[in-house]
Amino acid sequence: MIAGVLRETCAGEKRVALVPAVIPTLTKAGIQVLVEAGAGDAAGFLDASYAEKGAEIVASRDEVLGKADCVLQVRTFGANPEAGRDDLPKLRAGQWVIGHADPLAAPERSTELASRGVSSFALELVPRITRAQSMDVLSSQANIAGYKAVLIAADLVPRMFPMMMTAAGTVTPAKVFVIGAGVAGLQAIATARRLGAVVEGYDVRPAVKEQVMSLGAKFLEIPLDTGSAEGSGGYAKALGEEFYKRQRELMGKSIAVSDVVICTAAVPGGKAPVLVTAEQVEAMNPGSVIVDLAAERGGNCELTKSGEIVVEHGVTIVGTLNLPATVAYHASQLYAKNIVTFLLHVVKTSGGDAKAGAVPVPREDEIVKETLVTHGGEIVHARIREMLKLAPLAGKE
Repeated sequence: MIAGVLRETCAGEKRVALVPAVIPTLTKAGIQVLVEAGAGDAAGFLDASYAEKGAEIVASRDEVLGKADCVLQVRTFGANPEAGRDDLPKLRAGQWVIGHADPLAAPERSTELASRGVSSFALELVPRITRAQSMDVLSSQANIAGYKAVLIAADLVPRMFPMMMTAAGTVTPAKVFVIGAGVAGLQAIATARRLGAVVEGYDVRPAVKEQVMSLGAKFLEIPLDTGSAEGSGGYAKALGEEFYKRQRELMGKSIAVSDVVICTAAVPGGKAPVLVTAEQVEAMNPGSVIVDLAAERGGNCELTKSGEIVVEHGVTIVGTLNLPATVAYHASQLYAKNIVTFLLHVVKTSGGDAKAGAVPVPREDEIVKETLVTHGGEIVHARIREMLKLAPLAGKE
């Protein structure tokens, strides 16, 4: 079996799907690795390092696509629709494509992949079950985003995070409010606390209160019915607009007194809920900073502009996209571990022989079933078919 690693072509994407350290794990399993020349340069991994670990460096992208049985990417066509379109005609029937694919937000792109006959796996859909934790790319990358969000805020806010007692007087600590206590939010809380800030966190899921408090932050108690706030897999579920309106009203005081607000609330595949209004931004102190990690999905702040940093009412609002790519070295390390674990799981579960190149897709496995979007010229994922208003594939979903 031959796995091919491509140089990422999406604007601003500096990560790479595999790092040199994981190559021996694949070769030991009978998987040969081809790497497009320069694929790891932006993340700090040079071709020589891949070659030392047993990968073959290939100058031509077309050659990687032509030889690889399995194409490994950070962003496949689904998550890179403009530049990624150039690769579509070069994919062939039976080839595997593994990586971010954004199928819930843009299911129509899955139709184009299906037309090529490829078996495409969307790693965002890895189920949050115990045996799949080491394959969870959303968590590994969100962890980095939460960390980097706080560093960006600390750089932009015109005050220091920690309390300092000096001969010139005492400096009071910065106040940081983190909205959403998933992986990104919890890492943001931990990072802000390490920098010495006074931190408050909030999430619609009451179950995370103990996690927030265990990191040394205060949990904002809001008297709302949040019993249905947690969906499948531990993700927050979209709630009604009336709920969000009341929630915004009750969070207003915490937002107004905060020097930094980190927004992390997202619903998989859907538009991010607006949790910080223009009026609330106006009520914040001049010089305050909002970092909106939901900017790609419309933003949790009403004034967020996707991909931009703007100043409104004296408040800096950061809508920078793809923060993990700004920490590309370690983000790639974690992603590579996720994707290798996933690939080896699929190979092992298939019962096939990677050394002989004979590896069928084990569609009955729960992890494969949840991540496999296209196969055999069809969209086979039940949820994606439903979104596209396609009839169920009887006996195959």
